[in-house]
Amino acid sequence: MTHGSQSPYSYRDDPAVPRFADDKPLIVFDGHCVLCSAWANFVLKHDRNMVYRLLAAQSPLGQALYAHYGLGGSDYQSNLLIASGCVYIKSDGTLRMFRGLGWPWRLVGVLRAFPLPWLDALYSVVARNRLRWFGRREVCYFPAPEDADRFVAGEAP
Repeated sequence: MTHGSQSPYSYRDDPAVPRFADDKPLIVFDGHCVLCSAWANFVLKHDRNMVYRLLAAQSPLGQALYAHYGLGGSDYQSNLLIASGCVYIKSDGTLRMFRGLGWPWRLVGVLRAFPLPWLDALYSVVARNRLRWFGRREVCYFPAPEDADRFVAGEAP
């Protein structure tokens, strides 16, 4: 389920969102959250077909995308998946990310047997408590030099 009622690629018409390469799905994550940074590392390790690009939410582009989708602020309680110009959040976004990683990770999709509101409720509990349970990085996540090409940088608006 996409978030909000924006049409695909609506961010292209938003002057507050810097232009960026959107030819591949983009995962926007909280770069200060240990759990979210671990997810970014997991994606880098298991995305053998290099399906995804990543972006820390604390970057100017990340902040602009959160604001564009009405998820502004500095408490990034959902990773964003932006694919084909549409944004997916919470459990829907996460399940889609797993599917994009291919075998065997796409098997996580069996969780779709549960109602999405239940999965989102569980996601929200983890998201609200993630910094307390898993910790906070003092410095925002920064990719290793060999992974720099897997991250997106936005242009000035």
